Amino acid sequence: MTAFLVVLAVVALLVIVTLIKSVRVVQQQTVGIVERFGKFKTGLQPGLNLLTPFVDKVRYTIDMREQVVAFPPQGVITEDNLMVSIDSVIYFQVNDPVRATYEISNYIQAIEQLTMTTLRNIIGGMDLEQTLTSREEINEKLRYVLDEATGKWGIRVNRVELRSIDPPPSIQDSMEKQMRADRDKRAAILTAEGMRQSAVLSAEGQKQSAILTAQGDKESRILRAQAEREARILKAQGEAQAITTVFNAIHAGKPDQGLLAYQYLQMLPSIAQGDANKLWIVPSEIGDALKGLGSAVGQVAGIPQKAEGSWEAPSLANGEVPAIDTGAEVVSTPDAAVAEADHAVAEAIAAAQNAAVSSRSQQQVPPSVGQTPEPPAPPSAEPPLER
Repeated sequence: MTAFLVVLAVVALLVIVTLIKSVRVVQQQTVGIVERFGKFKTGLQPGLNLLTPFVDKVRYTIDMREQVVAFPPQGVITEDNLMVSIDSVIYFQVNDPVRATYEISNYIQAIEQLTMTTLRNIIGGMDLEQTLTSREEINEKLRYVLDEATGKWGIRVNRVELRSIDPPPSIQDSMEKQMRADRDKRAAILTAEGMRQSAVLSAEGQKQSAILTAQGDKESRILRAQAEREARILKAQGEAQAITTVFNAIHAGKPDQGLLAYQYLQMLPSIAQGDANKLWIVPSEIGDALKGLGSAVGQVAGIPQKAEGSWEAPSLANGEVPAIDTGAEVVSTPDAAVAEADHAVAEAIAAAQNAAVSSRSQQQVPPSVGQTPEPPAPPSAEPPLER
């Protein structure tokens, strides 16, 4: 009985082990490589798979997803003999798990070594400046070489990225100084351009201001000249109208020799007046001159010795008779004007005689022997002007 139970337990254990060996579960995006007696038998797909116990064995499990591998920094010498440190990242994916298992022993290590050698070849043909500024070109060249080399391994390289390119510390310091100098240069250029633009704008503003000022001055002078011209024109027109009015009034009044003599005598006191007149000599023959004044003036062509006919005032628009200015007050009666004119003539003659006597006494010139100076002729009253 005891022996039977032991055998039964051994058989049960053998069945359990057989079941375990014959059933295999594979995860999604994973392929199992099955070998039978050391030889490739098949590949297990994701899900539940049955194997021949004690005959088939799952040797490798291959991940079919895209994988990312970062390689440590490696020293690379550029064309200008500078050591730079470069670390890269590879994105790859296994397309054929059988070839990836049996064509290469360790495809990750193989990709790393291939990446380093290819990177040295590419960087060795570039100087430092090109290396720092040609990342895209380096990535493309490196991906093309790796994809071509790993194709027979059942692996496809999707992308290659250079994470960092680090030159030596001394080169970094020089690059920082160069960058700082370049930035200072650009800042100085921008400052100079700003100052130039500011100066140009200021000059343009001053130019516009000067132009506007000149235009305003020009227009102001033109307006002043036009105003002065119009004022002169109006003044000349006024003088012309005044002369025309006086001329018409004189002709309308029909002047004679007596009126001209009266005007001449009226000017004599005006000649003697003035602060600059220190000495005024009147000849002794002033009386004879006054007597012959009428005859002398009578020789003026166009003026009669005596006015003929009746005097007529110039007609005005409102029919009023203009007033006569006698120097003292304005009167409108013709008889009063004649009397005032006679009185003014007599005063002028007396003033002329007094001036002649005072001139002789100042000069102290004795008369000639046997010659008696003739007294000045008394003023003769001129007959009143006929109106």
